Amino acid sequence: MNAPTGNAPRTLRLNASDNVVTAVDPIDAGAGAYGATATVRIPRGHKMAISAIAEKAPIVKFGQIIGFASKAIAPGEWVHEQNVVVHEFERDYRFAEDARKEDILPLHEQATFEGFRRANGSVGTRNYIAILTSVNCSATAARFMAEEINRSGILNDYPNIDGVIPLVQGGGCALDVKGEGYEILKRTQWGYATNPNVAGVVMVGLGCEGFQISRWKEAYNISESETFHSMTIQEVGGTRKTIAAGVEAIKSMLPIASKAKRETVPASELMLALQCGGSDGYSGITANPALGAAVDELVRHGGTAILSETPEIFGAEHLLTRRAATRAIGEKLVQRIHWWEDYTKRNKMAMNNNPSPGNKLGGLTTILEKSLGAAAKGGTTTMTGVYEYAEKVDTKGFVFMDTPGYDPVSATGQVAGGANILCFTTGRGSAYGCKPTPSIKLATNSEMYRRMTEDMDINCGDVLDGVSIEDKGKEIFSKILEVASGERSKSEELGYGDAEFVPWVVGATM
Repeated sequence: MNAPTGNAPRTLRLNASDNVVTAVDPIDAGAGAYGATATVRIPRGHKMAISAIAEKAPIVKFGQIIGFASKAIAPGEWVHEQNVVVHEFERDYRFAEDARKEDILPLHEQATFEGFRRANGSVGTRNYIAILTSVNCSATAARFMAEEINRSGILNDYPNIDGVIPLVQGGGCALDVKGEGYEILKRTQWGYATNPNVAGVVMVGLGCEGFQISRWKEAYNISESETFHSMTIQEVGGTRKTIAAGVEAIKSMLPIASKAKRETVPASELMLALQCGGSDGYSGITANPALGAAVDELVRHGGTAILSETPEIFGAEHLLTRRAATRAIGEKLVQRIHWWEDYTKRNKMAMNNNPSPGNKLGGLTTILEKSLGAAAKGGTTTMTGVYEYAEKVDTKGFVFMDTPGYDPVSATGQVAGGANILCFTTGRGSAYGCKPTPSIKLATNSEMYRRMTEDMDINCGDVLDGVSIEDKGKEIFSKILEVASGERSKSEELGYGDAEFVPWVVGATM
């Protein structure tokens, strides 16, 4: 950080090779930093050139290319959309070059939390009964079932149950039942039904939809049981009868789900989903690297962390391929990047359509800059696997799951993959929660944290005031253990999470 003299603004040069600095405080015209004098006012979180950058020359932040000058940029100029463009350039993937065998603590030295041990050996951090829907046409019936249970007050008799949640979705029909979109929905529904935070499931359909419950049950060898019931409105005999049948099914599950008790389990049973949304110029400097330090700590204790949002690691994927345990794992990640390049092209978009307008207001200029900051959430350990969307994660350590960058869709894939806890970094102030998996919100800057303290669990803005990334990572790891043990996150206290089940829709809606 540029040491302020008098009233000089604070700035950050993140790597010795950087030709821009980030404004920690607003830089007024005429103020100086790293030998450059600002020619205009530079907003907080934004970038100022500290050396001359020729037209078409790379702009460097984090020691990496974040874009190219669309025209010559003089020292002291504001570096943003008006003078930065993105185009293709070669990246050296250097597959598995930095892979290493991680030093995992022995079981008796691992941190612990209080979780729900399931019959299959998995461990939940919450104890929910979920109502899933095979199609949008049964969504209203599912919501009415949950409302009836909540209105009745019966849950007061089962304090060990966190709630009954209607996880409804807008698809399930007018899709290719042999296509990729169907397979994604099939995996996602199965993943939620078997997430360790779910103790029982009611699956509700209409009956004539493309996503047939019977076909789904056959694919996963699902049978009706004390903790799984399915029904369709057409078979039961209409909406009212279906709601009544669903309510009775849930009531029969409550005593069974209530038998689950928290017990002390090792941190190796945690599967942490990593998300960032409403990012700003501080995200890659404070909250994301701090979360990365917490990920390293979790991996050291034998746990698992899932980095996702493939469009938001575009341009930083070469840093992940070097950490891949094998060349094949690294190549799988690159294949998904190529899929996304083709996908966006087919849909007449571009990878640089991300960052959003809000991201840009917060100081992010290009997807390359955003991705380099977003990838920091993954820490520094070896990447042990790359997974398709909603695919079951069966590898310990740091892994990657291919998902869109849109937070609800991305997190839905991670929860389907088995995530039982989630950390979400935000700079602009994202309002997000997740059921059945609790979401811990990490603020990138102190100003937003103070403004939205009811939504934010941890302030990472104090990293700019001298708190080390290592210490902040330890604070986050401790909060993960506390929330996993039953402490309510801010988004849970506010009641977020019922509407955030959003499976990825791929392909045409017919």
